[in-house]
Amino acid sequence: MAALRPPRLEGSIRLPDRRRLGYAEYGPSRGRPVLWFHGTPGARRQIPPAAREAAYARDVRLVSVERPGIGASTPHAYDSFRAWADDIRILADALDLERFAVVGLSGGGPYALATAHELGSRVVAAAILGGVAPAVGPEAAPGGIVGLTRYVGPMLARSRGPLGAGMQGLVQALAPVADTVTDLFLRLLPAGDRRVFADPATREMFQDDLLQGSRGGMQAMFLDAALMGRPWGFALRDVRVPVRLWFGDADNVVPLEHGEHLAKHLQGSVLRVRPDGGHLGGLGATDEIFDEILGLWPAEPAGRRGVQA
Repeated sequence: MAALRPPRLEGSIRLPDRRRLGYAEYGPSRGRPVLWFHGTPGARRQIPPAAREAAYARDVRLVSVERPGIGASTPHAYDSFRAWADDIRILADALDLERFAVVGLSGGGPYALATAHELGSRVVAAAILGGVAPAVGPEAAPGGIVGLTRYVGPMLARSRGPLGAGMQGLVQALAPVADTVTDLFLRLLPAGDRRVFADPATREMFQDDLLQGSRGGMQAMFLDAALMGRPWGFALRDVRVPVRLWFGDADNVVPLEHGEHLAKHLQGSVLRVRPDGGHLGGLGATDEIFDEILGLWPAEPAGRRGVQA
C-alpha cells in the first residue's frame, strides 16, 4: 500500500481582527494555485490521495483552507457565505496568489461560489463536487437534507459552542476504534461511496483529517449548517467565473437535482454526472477536474508564485 503523501507545509495566517485561518499546501510551491474548500465536516487535510499526487505531477499548488471553528482556524460566525471571500482575499494576498482556481467539496461548494462571485477578477475557474444548493431565497432548490437547515440553522448557530465541544470529545474518544466506526458509517452510504473508501489511503485520509482537525474544535460543521439555512448573500446568476460541477446520480446526501439546479442558475456552467456515483464520487475524478481547471487557465503567467506566508 502506497503511503499517504503528507502536506508540504501547514500553517495559518492572522486576519485583521486577530482571528487565524489555517491551511495546508500540497504540490510545488511555484505551481498554479488552486484553493480547496473541504466538506462538512472536514479540515485542511481533506485532500484525496490522488489529488495530492496529481498536484506534483500537474504543477498545481494545492492550498486547502480550513473554515472557522476547526483545526487552526478561529471560530467565527459569518453573516453569509459572501463574507468568507473577504478572508480568502487576505489569505491569497498573504500567500502571494494573484490568480487562482477554487474547488468546493459538498459543504465547501457555497464557499467556492462565494469566492468566485466576490473575487471574480482573480478566480480562473470554480469546480463544485457534490456542492449544496441554496435552501432559501428565490434561487432555492427543492428537497434534500440541506433544506432542513432553514429550520434548525438558528439553533445550531446559538449552540455551536457546546455542540462543537461535544462533537470534539466524541471524535477524540472514538479515535482508537476509527476503523470500526468508519465501517459502520459506510453502511449508510451508496455503493459508489463505498468504492471510494475501498482505497486504504482514502480511509486513512478521512480519519487523519477528522482526528487532526478536531483537536482545534469542531464548531465549523455547525457554523456551516447555520449558513446553509440563510440567504447566501449573492445570486448564483451573478457569478461570472466558469463553473464546472460534478454530481453522482446515486448521491443520497446532496441529490443530483441540486446539481441540475445549480447548473440552471450558474450562467455558462457545465454539469458532469458520474453514473452510480455517490456523494463523494467527485473525489475519484481528480484528473478530470484538473484537466478542466488547467484548460481554463489564461495563457499569460498566473501571477506571483512561490512566496510563502
